[in-house]
Amino acid sequence: MPDIQRRKTGTVKIGQVRVGWEVPVVVQSMTNTDTADVAGTIEQVAALALAGSEIVRVTVNNEDAAAAVPHIVEGLDKRGIRVPIVGDFHYNGHLLLKKFPAAAKALAKYRINPGNVSIGRKDDDNFRTMVECAVENQKPVRIGVNWGSLDQALLTRMMDENSRLADPLPARDVMMEAMVVSALESARAAEHYGLGHDMIILSAKVSGVRDLIDVYTNLAARCDYPLHLGLTEAGMGSKGLIASTAGLAPLLLAGIGDTIRVSLTPKPGGDRTEEVLAAQQILQSLSIRSFMPQVTSCPGCGRTTSTYFQELAEQIQSYLRTSMPEWRRKYPGVEELKLAVMGCVVNGPGESKHANLGISLPGTFEEPKAPVYVDGKLYTTLRGDTIVAEFKQILDNYVESHYGQGAKSGELLEAR
Repeated sequence: MPDIQRRKTGTVKIGQVRVGWEVPVVVQSMTNTDTADVAGTIEQVAALALAGSEIVRVTVNNEDAAAAVPHIVEGLDKRGIRVPIVGDFHYNGHLLLKKFPAAAKALAKYRINPGNVSIGRKDDDNFRTMVECAVENQKPVRIGVNWGSLDQALLTRMMDENSRLADPLPARDVMMEAMVVSALESARAAEHYGLGHDMIILSAKVSGVRDLIDVYTNLAARCDYPLHLGLTEAGMGSKGLIASTAGLAPLLLAGIGDTIRVSLTPKPGGDRTEEVLAAQQILQSLSIRSFMPQVTSCPGCGRTTSTYFQELAEQIQSYLRTSMPEWRRKYPGVEELKLAVMGCVVNGPGESKHANLGISLPGTFEEPKAPVYVDGKLYTTLRGDTIVAEFKQILDNYVESHYGQGAKSGELLEAR
């Protein structure tokens, strides 16, 4: 993978997970269950962790949610799931952390939004109480500024100061600066109240792509805290995926960002793990981390009027996803595997040769044969109605021979 020079930061430990420049960028997510629903929240956290979320945040917004937290962590522990659970607090976090010390102890990290606590006002007792709870329980804190709930006292002061300038800045620029100032001033206040410099992560979330890039570039230049990246409300479907990729990619390629979340709006009853897979794919597409084998497949054209190659690509993608939990355990490094499923003779053989394992299916009016390439060399040619099953067998053999215990690189096991 190309060497991306990560911005140097400290390293913050969240449970068993480390966040910072010395370790890979971490993927996290958040539940959308009612946290008071212990069983339902455990199931969703387990699904997110299985999909690859390395940190999971839960809402702690009332007493029932706070009371449920220790039971959720205990239930996950009994299932062998050690993913760190982060408490998301707004408005009443100071009350809940004090009233429910078991929750304060069970959580791996607290998320505090300075715009929704008393920081910056005449007194900051609420913020101070939460920080002191973190210090007492030795828990790190993410100070998460959000432009939808930005500290209004700070913003008003900065807008007033800007209006008195001979050449005032645009209001948008003042707001971006206010977000950075809010994060930095809150971090300084947290350290003043006893929280270690190496126990703080910052975020400054917005929902606009250009705003995201600008605010994090500014923030990264002015501190060495680890940064959590993500659009605060990415949106649904292709909009959310494209906007998140467009916003995160320039920052990550510039070495900015230590943990990320893709905050997709799911369809009603939709799969929450989609946001985890999206975050992983962004990192893997940028060659920053590898999570599962990648499939290159062509979009199709008039040469590929048959949908056969599309069906094979979909089946192979699904097969990889279902196989990975076991493969990850048995075959270290298998996530680096590259496959190609192509639909005609134009680019099919060439793309297949560039992959570890590739197949070029016959396009419209082409001879009904499918050459299979292994590590750039023609391995065999498949024909007939059993192409899918035979290709899966070749895939299984390749994985076992190249990534299994005692594997000899370049030696493909004979098809069984």
